[in-house]
Amino acid sequence: MESVTAGLAERSMATLRYAFPYVERGRRAPSPRSVLLATVRSAVDAAAAHCGDLPLLAGGKSMGGRMTSLAASQERLPNIEGLIFCGFPLHPAGKPSAERGEHLFDVQLPLLFLQGTRDKLAEIERMERLCADLGTRATLHVTQGGDHGFHVLKRSGRNDEQVMDELCERIVSWAAERFP
Repeated sequence: MESVTAGLAERSMATLRYAFPYVERGRRAPSPRSVLLATVRSAVDAAAAHCGDLPLLAGGKSMGGRMTSLAASQERLPNIEGLIFCGFPLHPAGKPSAERGEHLFDVQLPLLFLQGTRDKLAEIERMERLCADLGTRATLHVTQGGDHGFHVLKRSGRNDEQVMDELCERIVSWAAERFP
């Protein structure tokens, strides 16, 4: 996420990064879901307190994005106009399903999914179906050859920096289309 936030800053888009309590404590096992959701809401409140009337977008990488969407599915996040997911974890590795995306039907916000075609936590065909089922509020941007961290193989002819630029450009253009 450091590369994405730096790339967005270069494009005049501010970000607020935060960490879940278990990460700050150096633990591998995630905090209870209630703590994760409370952390998302606290971060959204902090962003809203600093941004005045600017349209706010929320989201995150992998579980952070999923927790953000779960929070938004339970109760509208104040001042949030859309959600952005960098590698939405649709299913556990090697166990394809769409179960982790069912709550997204309760989120009534524009959604941007950035996914790699080699992401073991989201088979691209399942993501395409999910986004189609979510309708016009969902946008899927596919990074050819990207894994869950958007790393590409050398033989792709691209490097990670180019992929991060692609993701940042897509985020900025998506936001500009929806929130001019």
